[in-house]
Amino acid sequence: MDFRSINYFLTVAQELNFTKAAERLNMSQPPLSNQIKELENDLGVQLFIRGKRHLQLTPAGTALLHRAEQIMTIADAARSEMKSFGNELTGTIRIGLVEGRAPYHAAKWIAGFLEEYPLVKFRLWNGSSDDVIEHMERGLSDLGVIAAPYDNEHLEGLSAGIEPWVALIHKDHPLAKENSETIALKELENEPLIIPQRQSRIAAIKKWFDSEGISIKVVCEMSSYIDAIALVEEKIGIGIFPQTTDTPNPNVVSKIIDKPMKKAEYALVWRKNQKLSMLSQEFLNFVKDYSETEKDMADNDSGTDIKNKLKKTELL
Repeated sequence: MDFRSINYFLTVAQELNFTKAAERLNMSQPPLSNQIKELENDLGVQLFIRGKRHLQLTPAGTALLHRAEQIMTIADAARSEMKSFGNELTGTIRIGLVEGRAPYHAAKWIAGFLEEYPLVKFRLWNGSSDDVIEHMERGLSDLGVIAAPYDNEHLEGLSAGIEPWVALIHKDHPLAKENSETIALKELENEPLIIPQRQSRIAAIKKWFDSEGISIKVVCEMSSYIDAIALVEEKIGIGIFPQTTDTPNPNVVSKIIDKPMKKAEYALVWRKNQKLSMLSQEFLNFVKDYSETEKDMADNDSGTDIKNKLKKTELL
């Protein structure tokens, strides 16, 4: 088994059709079929169930597909790392991103980094915070932007930005019709709530309500902000999530929760037991410098009333 046979297998597994796979690989179908048979003989297992029109992965084929994707990703990372030893910084940086504000923070870093190193490429992957951490542990992402708090024992990180928590409310709900950009936490008492499913988030939100003597009624826990919007649109409940760039939806109103206000923090993280490539380390250094510059600018800017409130609130 070599990289060429793995690439052949991946292409066939993605197309589940020898003819289409051969077209993608710019080769004829019979040699490709022979290559797959040789791979099966080499491994001693059947990888595909061959039908008249379609192929189907066997359990062994499914397992190999998972491993093959990892192998090719790590191989690409190795090539990028070797390229970074040249005279000009090149290669690919792989970053896992939690949905919400994380992609917008990362976009600013990437834009600035590319001004200095235009030959560098980025490969971005989205998932929940737990998904991003797992992706890094499997060696499929170099860095991750996740929601804090995180496991300090196994991860190192730096703050990537903060934002207030908001209530996502259907436009027909009485609370959405109030003429205010904020909503007091007390007004959410006994409302059916949709909240993030991370255990640390659930515990923090319940503690937030308990600290004010407010009853909480959770009807759904979920990781996806986008999916939460869908549930709010169907009037299943009110979503409580960190503020994100508005999702275009005329049926949903977003209000910052205050009295008391809490803030959510994002962190750029990497594994403690992982030696970062020169390219990833250079990007990390850039982000550190960028964050320090941004902090200095913020300290010199009084900002809006909400920004001033946000600086005084506690993390959630």
